[in-house]
Amino acid sequence: MSDPHRAAETNRPAASDRPAGAPASPAPAATPRRIAVLGAGSWGTVFAKIAADAAARSEREGGAGWSVTLWGRDPKVIEHLRATGVNDRYFPTVRLPANLGYEADARRALEGADVVVLAIPAQALREQLTALADAVPADAVLVSLAKGLERGTGLRMSEVIAQAIPGAAGRTAVVSGPNLAREIIQEQPTASVVAAASAEVAGKVSRICATDYFRPYTSADVVGVEIGGLVKNVIALCVGMCEGRDLGDNSKASIMTRGLAETSRLALALGGRHETMAGLAGMGDLVATCSSPLSRNHTAGRLLGTGLSEAEVSARMTQTAEGIKSAPVVLELAREHGVEMPIVEGVVAVLSGAVSVDQLQPMLLRRKLKAETPHVS
Repeated sequence: MSDPHRAAETNRPAASDRPAGAPASPAPAATPRRIAVLGAGSWGTVFAKIAADAAARSEREGGAGWSVTLWGRDPKVIEHLRATGVNDRYFPTVRLPANLGYEADARRALEGADVVVLAIPAQALREQLTALADAVPADAVLVSLAKGLERGTGLRMSEVIAQAIPGAAGRTAVVSGPNLAREIIQEQPTASVVAAASAEVAGKVSRICATDYFRPYTSADVVGVEIGGLVKNVIALCVGMCEGRDLGDNSKASIMTRGLAETSRLALALGGRHETMAGLAGMGDLVATCSSPLSRNHTAGRLLGTGLSEAEVSARMTQTAEGIKSAPVVLELAREHGVEMPIVEGVVAVLSGAVSVDQLQPMLLRRKLKAETPHVS
């Protein structure tokens, strides 16, 4: 018998297909009471807005709302947000919802929260969670927004959460998809995937981010969703390098397509599902990240393509390009599982200074010829 939770991304009807009066949530779930979003960067700010807008919509439709608190480490930034509702660093022209609260003390933000959203960079997640583990409510659902592998361990973010927060493995969800923050803050329509081992957890998280402009689907494939979300950052670096060298759409489309093949091989080797790679967290996220100038990893790759070093790129960018930090870890993980990832290998070679961007092209094109799909005899 098929698992309806696994098939939710492709088989669940869209909001417009639901009968009048049907619940807005993609899956039955308890109504949350209080949501804490940890991390007031671009994606954390956007997700906090989504959750606040979803609460307002729930109330308009006669349901129960919930409170949303955004935590940031800089008290001055939080005070400015309280006074103006504007995150000047990332979205200076956008006023955030009036029902969104702000807190500079992480422990106060976590008090009574039954959903804790983690918008913390991948390499800082363990340290932050370990310091706050005793303040996270014992039954809170944990939501990972970060897309990366931890350096030194090669762990996905859901695995880091499970180690840092005792008992969190069964109540953790990940959110991924084509989620360019600047477009979403402008309420341009997008869809995304909420993956969790439990349908109840996935449904609860979906409920808090279902708005008129943000459409969540659910999935049980946590591995596939996480791998799709993190490897596409590395592929986007390579596509950006192509653009930095003034290469055309054929080159970029080839890298994206073969990059999806590499991502799929790794995901399947780790237990992910092939259909996830064809969905929002696979192909959808890859296309958005590789194509848009709003993508941090695409931008970083383009700067590398113009001849800047990794250090120079990091100094010039105001936001973290996770692909730069994740690429060597992805390659190491692939080698551990016997997975061939030549594009990732090439990106790592450029980042380490072993080859130049100009040497990357022959490195990829002179590989042994093989079939894209095997011939059937």
